[in-house]
Amino acid sequence: MERMLNGMLDSYTIVITSGGSLGDWAIPYVREGKVLIGADSGALFLIEQGYRPDIAIGDFDSVTAEELERIKDNSRKTIQCDPIDKNFTDTEMAFRLALDMKPTNIVLLGALGTRFDHSLANVHLLALADENGVAASIADATNRISLISQDAYVDRLEHPQVSLLPLSHAVTGITLEGFQYPLGDATLTIGQSLGISNVLLQERGMIRLKQGRLLVIQSRD
Repeated sequence: MERMLNGMLDSYTIVITSGGSLGDWAIPYVREGKVLIGADSGALFLIEQGYRPDIAIGDFDSVTAEELERIKDNSRKTIQCDPIDKNFTDTEMAFRLALDMKPTNIVLLGALGTRFDHSLANVHLLALADENGVAASIADATNRISLISQDAYVDRLEHPQVSLLPLSHAVTGITLEGFQYPLGDATLTIGQSLGISNVLLQERGMIRLKQGRLLVIQSRD
């Protein structure tokens, strides 16, 4: 079975806004969400853009008391937890909640920012989605990050550059079609940069693989 990356969002897409870098670029993604979940200050972002979060979740330590009241007043449901007695980040709580809702697609916005530890942990959430059979991606102003463990189409759209990085120790049987630098039955292991900065030559390319988890990072400068 083949997946499609970066194409039209599915009819049951959950969009999560987190507390990292957000801006006007995020609005087209928000519009495609059937369910909107705001994690901590990500809920405030939705409200400030004129959207009503279906769920606001987090410890809300990144907002003021007044902003928290605004979030509660303008969200359909608010789930507040103790900032100390919790096992997951706000973003992971939102992500796990989204998975429980059985969507076909999750788009995570505001997951990248100045805290590299949080950014990397959020990228690892894509593996959690893969384990649950849910397509998921992270988007910011210039990138879209997905994870695949099976053959997938990739559409060029506004992201002509494509980098491939293994999230498992090794990804085997990688074959690329429609790319400037083709690969045939190749293996990528952690620590290699062979898959960096490829270019789609057509509107759609194909990534095939046999085993492993592969990050597909689409970028525009």
